[in-house]
Amino acid sequence: MLRKVSFILSVFLLIFFFSNEKGFASVILPPLPKLSESKKVTVVVTMESPISQEKINKLLEKYPSLHLRNIYTVALDGFSVYGKKNEIEQLKKESAIQAVTEVSMYHALLDESVPFIGGDRVRSFFDKKNHRITGKGVKVGIIDTGIDYTHPDLQRNYKGGKDLVDSDEDPMETKNMGGLDTIHGTHVAGIIAANGKMVGVAPEAEIYAYRALGPGGAGDTEQVLTAIESAMKDKVDVLNLSLGNNVNGPDLPISLALNKAVESGIVAVTSNGNSGPAVWTVGSPGTAEKAISVGASTPPLKVPYMVYGLGSKKYQSYLTLFQGSKKWNLTFSEEVIYGNIGNENELKHVKDKIVLLERGTLTFQEKVSNAEKAGAKAVIIYNNTNGTFTGSLEKEMNIPVSSINRRDGLRLKKFVDQKKHEKVHFVYKKEQDRLADFSSRGPVTVSWGIKPDVLAPGVEIESTIPKGYMSLAGTSMSAPHVAGACALILQKHPEWTPDQVKSALMSTSKPLSKTARQLYHTYEQGAGRIQVAEALKVDTLLYPSSLSFGMYTKKEGIEEHHEPIVLENTGKKIRRYSFLVPLKEKGLIWDLPKSITLNPSEKKAIDVGLQVNPSELKKGVYDGYLIIMEGSKKISLPYLYVKEEPDYPRVMGFEFSQGDQAGTYRYEMYLPRGAEEFGIALYDADTLKFAGYMDWSKPAPSGLTKKNIYRKDLPPKGVYKAIIFARRNGREDRIEKTLLIE
Repeated sequence: MLRKVSFILSVFLLIFFFSNEKGFASVILPPLPKLSESKKVTVVVTMESPISQEKINKLLEKYPSLHLRNIYTVALDGFSVYGKKNEIEQLKKESAIQAVTEVSMYHALLDESVPFIGGDRVRSFFDKKNHRITGKGVKVGIIDTGIDYTHPDLQRNYKGGKDLVDSDEDPMETKNMGGLDTIHGTHVAGIIAANGKMVGVAPEAEIYAYRALGPGGAGDTEQVLTAIESAMKDKVDVLNLSLGNNVNGPDLPISLALNKAVESGIVAVTSNGNSGPAVWTVGSPGTAEKAISVGASTPPLKVPYMVYGLGSKKYQSYLTLFQGSKKWNLTFSEEVIYGNIGNENELKHVKDKIVLLERGTLTFQEKVSNAEKAGAKAVIIYNNTNGTFTGSLEKEMNIPVSSINRRDGLRLKKFVDQKKHEKVHFVYKKEQDRLADFSSRGPVTVSWGIKPDVLAPGVEIESTIPKGYMSLAGTSMSAPHVAGACALILQKHPEWTPDQVKSALMSTSKPLSKTARQLYHTYEQGAGRIQVAEALKVDTLLYPSSLSFGMYTKKEGIEEHHEPIVLENTGKKIRRYSFLVPLKEKGLIWDLPKSITLNPSEKKAIDVGLQVNPSELKKGVYDGYLIIMEGSKKISLPYLYVKEEPDYPRVMGFEFSQGDQAGTYRYEMYLPRGAEEFGIALYDADTLKFAGYMDWSKPAPSGLTKKNIYRKDLPPKGVYKAIIFARRNGREDRIEKTLLIE
């Protein structure tokens, strides 16, 4: 779940934009004492079955501090309340309550991309009423930062909406608030259904906006849940959520609500997240089993590479363009000079040069503004931690800005330090159908499901923003390509269920290759990159469209797994199908159906079996594609199997925020399957002297945990390294964070 806004718009809002520009945690949280009994929080209460307001009121009579906020009857069975933590702990013990979850924060994560997925070719297709396939008559709901419905490319398709932030009927983007202004929802809407100077995937679809993300692109669980509820009551056909968080679990309220939306007949599409390339990084609601979760691939692009060094020490570095910067079009040899972190006094000799800066301390905007003011020709910012990142500027600049990873940045810095400068030049390579580095990977913890389901273009996607157009990147841009494709499919097949729409997309997607001989893993790309024209012509559907055989649970010996699938022939001819036998893999034996014949409009349940001998397998995740042949046509069915406890993160989603009361802070984290022991240890950043535990527990429950701490219980002012660890089944995982305690 747009990498150009300071929100994760993909509720991933998946645009994890300004993710920690300064290199410190946004807010600082130190050691954890016991929670105050008077601490008040907001929680979502999920019931095992529907409950009336009268029964809710009666239930809450025993808890005088708890105030009813919202009742959910469509997105899920339950309600939200605000009140004292100790009373909420007692409420959890009531019968018929399935779960109590504290609200979380969510953030906001065409010219080339629409034709690339076949969106232009379908204009020559017709529906049953002899109308061209344009998404006409299909209602698409967009849960996001709102929409600038006055934009000339969107105004004819905008049909209404709701503002769940300000509680009114005007879902306009946040405006006139400086750095908190938003553009994300308008960009998403343009990809789906722009119809003017720019043309989206489904240019005649009806757009309904649900503003759940407010200033800065942030919103919480309550707002997003209420938006889902509103969209369900409005009976939209397709729902797009380009937003998210970084918690990889199937049981968060937003994921459960999306599953329920699908059960009601809505095709739900969500971004997968922008936390790649590591595995296990998909976040909620991209983890929703029944939704279509979308990762990012590249449309046809000319990608810039920087070349430097000589002979055996000649290197190439891939440049990732910043959102809001001038296009990178440098072609001649240029001189690079090191400018440290980018303070004004460090940029005295950068005129007409490319300046190399380290990420951290200053915001991206401050660094680039200082460099531009000093006369720099361009800026390259290298990461201060391992891996790549995509940055975003608060306002457009007149010089190009890009990022490189830490390894390449330190190597270039070494060259510069040796000579006081370094000559570099740039080459441009035509690339397409590559998995975007930032695109989050699966699988889903606990359920071991395959996510994403499909890929769609999400790099350098130009679309509408208030008062104009802009190119953005992120899985937030990928999801609306798929939402638009769903609108096209539903125009042609208005009677189809969400499962049929999902299958049409997945069974016709193109699996992408990492190398000439190696496909990307299923948990990296799902079924592959969507092909809209092929999805509209599909005659064979599969349910489910991917198979998860779960995790080995026996103490010892061979275990058999069986997964039922339904094969449907929606065409007008008899069709015959057969499975290709997968390549032999030690420890796995497949039991696949023989040939299958289906008459027109016939469906048949078949069984796919997998026999596993764990003693012959290494620990980890096994995945691939079963191939079903229909004549000469290949249909790929992604599968995944988990052997024992795989190498998933035992702890994730660690974040800090200020407490609701003065002098308090809080942290949150997610333990997918709980822990035998977990703790948060603090060390002085300079001396690495142990400063105490922020929290410690043995054992610790599974799921999302939030706790408060008091400032008085924290170490003295300073910079600390926090090590968050969790142990389970003989393995310990750690997260390291830098905390500034003030």
